Amino acid sequence: MTRIIDNFADIAGQYDAAFVDLWGCMHNGLHAFPEAVAAMQAFRAGGGKVILVTNAPRPRGPVGEQVRGLKIPDDAYDAIATSGDSARAAMFRGAVGRKVYFIGEDNDLSFFDPIRIVDEPLEITRVPLDEAEGIVCCGPEDRHADPDVYRATFLMAKQKGLKLLCANPDIVVDRGEEREWCAGALAQLYTEMGGESLYFGKPHPPIYDLARRRHAALEGAVGDPRIICVGDGIRTDILGAQQEDLDSLFITGGLAAEETRTEHQPDADALEAYLAVERITPTYAIGKLR
Repeated sequence: MTRIIDNFADIAGQYDAAFVDLWGCMHNGLHAFPEAVAAMQAFRAGGGKVILVTNAPRPRGPVGEQVRGLKIPDDAYDAIATSGDSARAAMFRGAVGRKVYFIGEDNDLSFFDPIRIVDEPLEITRVPLDEAEGIVCCGPEDRHADPDVYRATFLMAKQKGLKLLCANPDIVVDRGEEREWCAGALAQLYTEMGGESLYFGKPHPPIYDLARRRHAALEGAVGDPRIICVGDGIRTDILGAQQEDLDSLFITGGLAAEETRTEHQPDADALEAYLAVERITPTYAIGKLR
């Protein structure tokens, strides 16, 4: 049974580390949530470690710059683990070949920057689809267009037997009041068409392995930490925590605000009904991270 709590401080003392989602928990794509920032600052002040675990399809460096631009201060977290870094490691080890067809925006091109966590990384070249050995997808070029616009591209890719490396398993995000498609929507379409998609972000194991390594590298980190995962994605943040056998805090005022009838807090009956349909059980729930 999921327990609705009033504040993160109500449970903070039970945990050594928090794996915290960014978009929908710490910010809305436009600005930081001050209460969420304060909650993480307080957790750290009490000795906890905060790892920002995000399905952003970029290395942690550019994500750190974005976080600072959104006014999330350095003292609100200890380290960042990105889906992009997890997927980049796989790419530079040859998961989709040396010659790749890229789908994404110009600000996603840091995905191809040199990487340190792979010994002897392959040299990767971006090429047209007809020359490609695989696909790297960081997200649609137009985040508002129906993913079906890629159907012809994916038909050709499937016929060539190409694998698609998905750098961000999220289906959608909300930028302010506007909903946008993510790479996960394209990977889902490719899989439905009979292609093979490879995932490295939440809810899949590689990003949790990376987050644990980021935590272990911190000064003062305990060896076997008690971890809670915080997020608003029921099928990414919360499912991933459940599959890793970790406790979770579901932020109901994000992607599922309508389904859970969340204003300040979720409606208990609506939350129970929503979770019954999803067949996922978070440990705790709260309207917003605070």
